[in-house]
Amino acid sequence: MCRWLAYSGTPILLDELLYKPRYSLIDQSMHSRLGVETTNGDGVGVGWYEPSDQPVPALFRGTGPAWGDVNLRELARVTRSGLFLAHIRASTGTPVQQTNCHPFRYGRWLWCHNGAIHDFRELRRDLMLAIDPDLFPSVAGSTDSEVMFYLALTFGLRDDPLRAVERMAGFVEQVARAHGVASPLQMTVGATDGDRVWAFRYSSEGKSRTLSFSTALTALRALHPDMELLRGLSEETRLVVSEPLGELAGAWNEVPESSYGVVQKGDDELGAFTPR
Repeated sequence: MCRWLAYSGTPILLDELLYKPRYSLIDQSMHSRLGVETTNGDGVGVGWYEPSDQPVPALFRGTGPAWGDVNLRELARVTRSGLFLAHIRASTGTPVQQTNCHPFRYGRWLWCHNGAIHDFRELRRDLMLAIDPDLFPSVAGSTDSEVMFYLALTFGLRDDPLRAVERMAGFVEQVARAHGVASPLQMTVGATDGDRVWAFRYSSEGKSRTLSFSTALTALRALHPDMELLRGLSEETRLVVSEPLGELAGAWNEVPESSYGVVQKGDDELGAFTPR
């Protein structure tokens, strides 16, 4: 399985989250505490929007272990963004190659995934045949995660992200049933169009991988008034993470089982996720 994070808020340097926290994403690539695998060394990627009005987000993906990627370290040291998605990969059987590294990108959209479609090789043909023919040429890799992304795009991700991902999940389960595959889907997903961030936590067996979001900044400042970093961030700043980046009291809230969340300007959303 994998680890990922999504950040939305006051522009910060990428290394503030990728490297500096006690349990940073790069630390999790070697010492994951809550993942299925302790080590996530099969690739790394980050996509970001800066300037925020650029038509296509920037994307860096490398096939080596995140802890040894000197190019990522240099990039993170000087790159500032108010919205980015980062991912460290542990392969579930597909090759370690750049096109299989997350985030995946289509137009302004970025997508990353932790989990798996069980027995994906058996289901892969039927799933891929359902992808919109106009989108199909853009599929570049061989992962179940990328297929999920293009199915979600096929089912309307750009117009109604919640319904599109619910339809994607329902379709995967429908195809799996036809092949006699029980409990096929395990996922936490992060997706963004550069404006809002969507997060999804779901599994067919009802035992999903971990996913948390950060507490509102006003509450964090009240709990930890001496933390200088918190003073420089806007009230809109939020983090969604596979695994908390530290043990700061009151900082993290678990996303409930079978739920989705939206980080956006104004009030965020949290609701039930139901495959269709």
